[in-house]
Amino acid sequence: MANSLGYEFKKGLWQELPPFRLVLGLCPTLAVTNSAVNGLAMGLATIFVLFTSNILISLVRKTISAQVRIPAYVVIIATLVTVADLFLAAVFPDISKSLGPYIPLIVVNCIILGRAEAFAQKNSILPTAADTLGIGIGFIISLTIMGTIREVLGFGSIFGVKLLGEWFEPWIVMILPAGAFLVFGGLVALVNWISSRKAEKAASAAMSR
Repeated sequence: MANSLGYEFKKGLWQELPPFRLVLGLCPTLAVTNSAVNGLAMGLATIFVLFTSNILISLVRKTISAQVRIPAYVVIIATLVTVADLFLAAVFPDISKSLGPYIPLIVVNCIILGRAEAFAQKNSILPTAADTLGIGIGFIISLTIMGTIREVLGFGSIFGVKLLGEWFEPWIVMILPAGAFLVFGGLVALVNWISSRKAEKAASAAMSR
């Protein structure tokens, strides 16, 4: 059981890394990652909705009719998104303003509904919790890395702290939509290269046995 839970958790950190392996959740990945804090905040809001909604769906999965399954899931997700949106607006108004409409758009984030439909409705609470935590943490790391790269190159800072001196000429493209696509493409290429290297090493090790 422990090994199974460990696998469900770890797969979201690499094997099923949402933006770079599954190519899911690209709207917030590309839209809000012009700074590290925005990426982190969006990731945290998403994992809250993802984890809580999937746990609830796992609990009630046997009581919801198949005909109304998707609408029921959307109602649960929308309620939690509203909670996250209001919390950010009340406690972190600057971040809420910076993220704009992308917090409410978590309702239609394909990661949320995708994990509900593909995993939570078929599994009990513990596997669902492990799966959603892994996917959610992988999403947070992905957005934070993208935000960090774009902020460092676009502003010369990280989490608002200036890193580079007056000599640094900011790459304005990095804080524009084009910069999001450039960084995303570079990270996808890097992830694919690492994956291919791992596959080659595994194949070599299997052949040498």
